[in-house]
Amino acid sequence: MMRRKPSAKVASIGVTQTQLAVEARLGWLFREQPTEDYGIDAHAEVVDADSVRGRLLALQIKSGSSWFREQGRGGWWFRPDAEHVQYWTNHSLPVAVVLYHPERERCYWQLVSRETLIKTSRGGWKLLVPEAQVLDESARAALSQAAEGDAYTLRIRELQLARPWMQMLDEGMRLVIDIEEWVNKTSGRGSIALGVDNEDGNDPEQIASWTVFLGLSGYVEVVPKLFAWASVSLHDETYEDADYSDYPYERNDWGVLYPYMNPSGEVDFYRLELTLNDLGRAFLLVDQFATKGLRQLTA
Repeated sequence: MMRRKPSAKVASIGVTQTQLAVEARLGWLFREQPTEDYGIDAHAEVVDADSVRGRLLALQIKSGSSWFREQGRGGWWFRPDAEHVQYWTNHSLPVAVVLYHPERERCYWQLVSRETLIKTSRGGWKLLVPEAQVLDESARAALSQAAEGDAYTLRIRELQLARPWMQMLDEGMRLVIDIEEWVNKTSGRGSIALGVDNEDGNDPEQIASWTVFLGLSGYVEVVPKLFAWASVSLHDETYEDADYSDYPYERNDWGVLYPYMNPSGEVDFYRLELTLNDLGRAFLLVDQFATKGLRQLTA
């Protein structure tokens, strides 16, 4: 008589519980992979506001109390073999290890990366799966970001998205950022708009806008980071005409960037100008090489 191994039952429960966590708690899609053990048991696909955009995570699922025997600081040590580490770190998708605890009926997770993998003194590998990282709603932000790509990929992608604006600056156009910051809101509520100053005496021609909630972060510190490919300065014409006689707040601690008006005492208004910096110029050069090739670049 054929008997089902207890380990197979435990493994199946772990996959089922991971599927439940992904679908019911995260609201994402879950796809179990074929039974061949290449180190990936399933894929989770991010669903953002009912929109599926092809952002995936690869999951290695381990189930059973035995995976929780080796305590680490704030979690448990998971020790993969070298073949799996090589496979995961070269995978086209970000990989997360999921450990299912049968007594607690909870799934815990950790991303596999150069930062989380630790080389042991004997030449092996270990990975700390934190007890605080439960596979539920609290994991959504971190796993969504991981599905977008690693930090290097994300930074390159940000530059690629900003390429049309860099090109506009490179062609001599004037780009300005209009900011409205609600100074009495702890949420850091405000708006940022990017526009073209056509130097015709009219307001800038808006080409992009964002509503932001920066919390306690200062706009004058955050905004330059959002446009890392450009230097940020005051828009001369706007600030030359500014009248601060009725400004309701102290100006003693203002730095290089500051608002030009606050008519209601609620909203600070800024108009800042962008100038292509070394990073922006270097990216355009690399992008031209990548898209057109070395011959056209040096022609």
